[in-house]
Amino acid sequence: MSIRTIAVLGAGLMGRGIAYVSALGGYRTLLQDTSETQLQKAADDIGAILEKGVATGKVADADALAARKKLETVRALDKAAAEADLVIEAVPERIDLKIELFAELDRIAPKHAILASNTSSLSITEMAAATRRAPQVVGMHFFNPVHRMKLLELVRALETSDATLQSCEEVGVRMGKDCVTVRESPGFVTSRINAMIGNEAFYMLQEGVASARDIDKALKLGLNHPMGPFELVDLVGLDTRLSILRFLQRTLGDKFRPCPLLEQYVAAGRLGRKSGRGVYDYSESA
Repeated sequence: MSIRTIAVLGAGLMGRGIAYVSALGGYRTLLQDTSETQLQKAADDIGAILEKGVATGKVADADALAARKKLETVRALDKAAAEADLVIEAVPERIDLKIELFAELDRIAPKHAILASNTSSLSITEMAAATRRAPQVVGMHFFNPVHRMKLLELVRALETSDATLQSCEEVGVRMGKDCVTVRESPGFVTSRINAMIGNEAFYMLQEGVASARDIDKALKLGLNHPMGPFELVDLVGLDTRLSILRFLQRTLGDKFRPCPLLEQYVAAGRLGRKSGRGVYDYSESA
């Protein structure tokens, strides 16, 4: 299927990143959010990334100009979904919210449209069951920051068709991504492993094995990780990581039981960069 228009639902950190690579990949891109403030911030951030890309020679002037023309912001869900060949939702990680959204998208989106979720751990099959187009429902798990991270996890749900996966892989390649296909399972590949590493790092911090900075440094220099587990969780959000761990504990067992220190940080409002403080304090740099 030829995909020309992509609707991205949710103008938060992930949504605006997906919209950026979509527009830069040459797709007409409709970034939808109910908040005009959020949409304006997203447009400003995307513009800034494009400007930086041009300044550093990573993005050609002509490509940046074309991307700006390809990107549209809209507040109405029905307008965005009704014009799309591919809809990618990037709304909060709540299965009830996503199921409700997919049911609505099934009514609004053209019959040929593919419906994709950017979820990092939730069941694509459950979302597909809310529609009458299960073969056209797929997971497209992007990574933060989207404009830098090369990986795209394509998640095959119970009834996802080969044609849907092929179309989404073609989209991913045009967005500059390297794609892997995984069969739906809790946490897929990356979230499952990252959750385990990050949770163990919190247990080590709780036990006083080493400081957060030294644990991060050890994994970066000793295991060649680009970011330490605490740097990463502060970027992703401690509340998001806790939600993933609770889901993995329910589905895969107590080896994913969240560390009490992580739960304490979240209860205290230490959610990471977005709140100004997580494992590290970002208030002075804000």
